[in-house]
Formats: sequence, structure tokens, C-alpha cells
Amino acid sequence: MYVGRDLSELEMVKPEDWTDKELAFFHHGMQQMTAYLNVQGNSKHKAIIEEIEKRGGLHHQATWTSGTEVHYD
Repeated sequence: MYVGRDLSELEMVKPEDWTDKELAFFHHGMQQMTAYLNVQGNSKHKAIIEEIEKRGGLHHQATWTSGTEVHYD
């Protein structure tokens, strides 16, 4: 389960200031609803994708207890 700021809290925060978990969570949700997003939703999703690409993807250092993929739950 995602525990963090919701989209209404992040509305006034630039995607550069979002955490990797926030980017991963909202990207996944918007990706699932792409066909239903309006113009504002599509532009927000595009900004999220651009930030993910700017960061070089959503990966973190693997440990004994977790892999390299960012999990938001």
C-alpha cells in the first residue's frame, strides 16, 4: 500500500521534488488509465515521465532484501 503524499498535495510541487516512490506510484496509476485521462492528466503524466527519464529511470541499489526496482507499496 502506498503511503505518502497524494496527488492533490503534489499538485503544487514540481516533479523534480517528488520522491522516486511518488513518481513510480503515480506513473503506474496514470499508465493504467491513459485512455481516460483528460488534457491536464496527460500533461501531468508527461511531466512525470520526463522526470523519470531525467533521473535515468527508477532503479535503486539492490540489497539482500530488495531488488533494483522501486516499489511504492
